[in-house]
Amino acid sequence: MKNFNIKAVLFLNYFVFAILLNSVGTVILQVQQNFGISKSSASILEGFKDLPIAICSFILASFLPKIGIKNSMLAALFMVSCMCFVMPFASGFWIFKLLFAIVGVSFALIKISVFTSIGLVTETDKEHSSFMGFLEGFFMIGVLAGNLLFSLYIDDHNPQSTHWLNVYWVLGALSTLSFLFLFFSKLNEKEVKSEKTDLLGDLKNSASLFSYKKVLFFLLCAFLFVLVEQSFQTWTPTFYKEILKVPTSMSIQAGAVLAGAFALGRFLSGFFSKKFSWIYVVSFCVIGFAVSLLLVLPLTHHIHIGTDTNWLNAPLVVYLFPLMGGLLAPIYPSINSVILASIPKYLHSAMSGLIVVFSAIGGTIGSIITGFVFQEFSGQQAFYLSLIPLSLLITSAIFMNKLKINPKK
Repeated sequence: MKNFNIKAVLFLNYFVFAILLNSVGTVILQVQQNFGISKSSASILEGFKDLPIAICSFILASFLPKIGIKNSMLAALFMVSCMCFVMPFASGFWIFKLLFAIVGVSFALIKISVFTSIGLVTETDKEHSSFMGFLEGFFMIGVLAGNLLFSLYIDDHNPQSTHWLNVYWVLGALSTLSFLFLFFSKLNEKEVKSEKTDLLGDLKNSASLFSYKKVLFFLLCAFLFVLVEQSFQTWTPTFYKEILKVPTSMSIQAGAVLAGAFALGRFLSGFFSKKFSWIYVVSFCVIGFAVSLLLVLPLTHHIHIGTDTNWLNAPLVVYLFPLMGGLLAPIYPSINSVILASIPKYLHSAMSGLIVVFSAIGGTIGSIITGFVFQEFSGQQAFYLSLIPLSLLITSAIFMNKLKINPKK
């Protein structure tokens, strides 16, 4: 397979950061138990993760190719490796804020670099879309693996135990391994570099993207989607623990089931993108998820689950809730691939930066709103609220589909 080595490295990098980024839901649940942190206070960890992603992406995206795509990914992996080896000694809430801030900055470098690299290792629009789908699917495999990994270190009999922090030794080793694989891989970055421009020219190229209506509607779609997605991923463990009353380890495993459903949906999107127009895929998924939400959430009211509940004897709703993620999953890679395939490769880094910025802002806002509504009202109402951004998402996607981009080089 052409470019097999570098493609494998991109998958591995995404896998590592999938675990680190999406551990925030587990960490939010655990710091409430270990340090007596309230839901609204714990939800700020999402901001410590996403705001550095947004700020770093905004600053670096336009001229990252000049720094070097490979160099940027190496720097990101080095920073998170060091931080992971510090985490087993954590003794206060502040160090988790530092962890997610570093993970956020590092992920900004990784995601822009990975999205920019896709255009270098694929040759056609359909190949681009398919590879994007598989890559995002593998990201969710990382989320699934991360949730399972964390659940293995949870002590259900002693909620205040900090034994779970030992999981970071494993994550540190994994990120170091990814660093070494990347270090010895080759990536031809010539096509993404615009040799004719300096820093000011690169910034102008980035700013020019805002002049296209299709880009604006896309950014709104990305913002709205991640707002919904992140609220579900972050708060599912807490929802299972406090609303469904299942054991802590099972609550975290529910996050793994949700990630598995996302992974399956994104892998399938890699196939569907070759058969159907992206707008049909996105519309089907948004409507399907909204209907599922309306059918499944009522089942979580007044539910009684015993302390001896496990995956072999749990009520049907315990399985249904995370499986809804399979319908959300294809949306993100579909809209990302469409916009990246619409612009020249030398603008991919700038566009990737905007994707990361608006996704990060959406994730932060979604998690904070969900945490607030969850605390003040109920977990069900917090998730019902997602019907509003879903309605705006499908409307924006329809407008985006009708617009074209013809940028001047």
